[in-house]
Amino acid sequence: MESNILIKGVLLHDSKQDILIKGNRIEKIGVDIECSGATLIDGKGKAAIPGFVNMHTHAAMTLMRGIGEDMTLMDWLYNKIWPTEQKLDDELVYWGTKLACLEMLKTGTTCFNDQYWNLDAAVKATSEMGMRSVQPYVILDLGDNAKWEKIKRECTEAWERSREWGVLNKFSVGIHAPYSVSEHMLEWGSDFAKERDLLLHIHISETEKENLESIEKHGLTPTAYLDEIGLLNSKVIAAHCLWIDDKDMQILADRNVKVVHNINSNLKIASGYKFRYKEFKDAGLVVTLGTDGCASSNNLDMLETMKTTALVQKGWRGDPRAMPMDELLNLATKNGGISLGLEIGELKEGSLADISLIDMDNYAFTPNIDFYANLIYSANSSCVDTVICDGKVLMQNRYVNGEEDILWNVNKLFKKLL
Repeated sequence: MESNILIKGVLLHDSKQDILIKGNRIEKIGVDIECSGATLIDGKGKAAIPGFVNMHTHAAMTLMRGIGEDMTLMDWLYNKIWPTEQKLDDELVYWGTKLACLEMLKTGTTCFNDQYWNLDAAVKATSEMGMRSVQPYVILDLGDNAKWEKIKRECTEAWERSREWGVLNKFSVGIHAPYSVSEHMLEWGSDFAKERDLLLHIHISETEKENLESIEKHGLTPTAYLDEIGLLNSKVIAAHCLWIDDKDMQILADRNVKVVHNINSNLKIASGYKFRYKEFKDAGLVVTLGTDGCASSNNLDMLETMKTTALVQKGWRGDPRAMPMDELLNLATKNGGISLGLEIGELKEGSLADISLIDMDNYAFTPNIDFYANLIYSANSSCVDTVICDGKVLMQNRYVNGEEDILWNVNKLFKKLL
């Protein structure tokens, strides 16, 4: 029997509304809604927003928060991250992913698009936490053809097992990047995804160095190279896209690729900051936001990501109108749902019930002249009081069931990596 939730008198779209959730969907939004037997949530002093959609992260990298500071991307990857990841096992990824889910729930995220290792352990952790996710098998061969058959076999087996995952977790193909994956495996991974109508998640043009090396090796930018081998299409989610010229922009638009901006990791690793949001928007591309992993951005806080995105866009453009608030909220919610093919990111009747309730009874919302201005520029994620995903309450009064156990286990286990 499905359970019903009735949120009474919550601020939604500038007025007090009731929100009735039946099963996993928003059944009705209105005033004075009644539903016998529904679980009541008092919305007094609270506002409802869609759950955030984190479109690019490496969840279990919560285990590596702070291990590779003040390093450039390639130095960080080759000399710190990849050697550390050789020590990962299912237990570490399970608890690292649980910690990531806990952090995302605490900061208002209900869905994330992941790219990491030990897939079964990650899915188990995410399922137990009740969150929505897209989970990939990651292809990364570093040009070593001895790995090809193993990767192909494991990817196929993982996809077959994914049929038992349930509705909250979707399988995807994760390809690390064109500089770290051979052309043979880029093409194989792309074909595997196309044949099964799967999403494909890849890093593109995160650094200027990556672009220059691609031009030297292929005579093409990473985007043009991937297009030449037939990888780009509407199911591709491209993370970073920071060093994109006009020709690249047109290719991405022609192929309807979905783009993920990861401002905090871009700034922290000094990859760059001039993300061409206006040009992406004008070209008709769907732009989304991600945090990247905790080893490079150090947190999974989408609200912080939104603020930094807006400030940097306004700053480097020299234009305070460069990132309007309504567009910014869509980048963190609605556009993620579009990119993942999910009915999330909007609070409307019929949508999946992924909702965060914001506590406005604090200084950050006083006076509450403009709720979204206060949310993005004044508040921080401690204002997230309640999180509902797929019609189930996962956090209420800022408490998530089992959070103490997660913290204890991660603090016990992380030293295995060091």
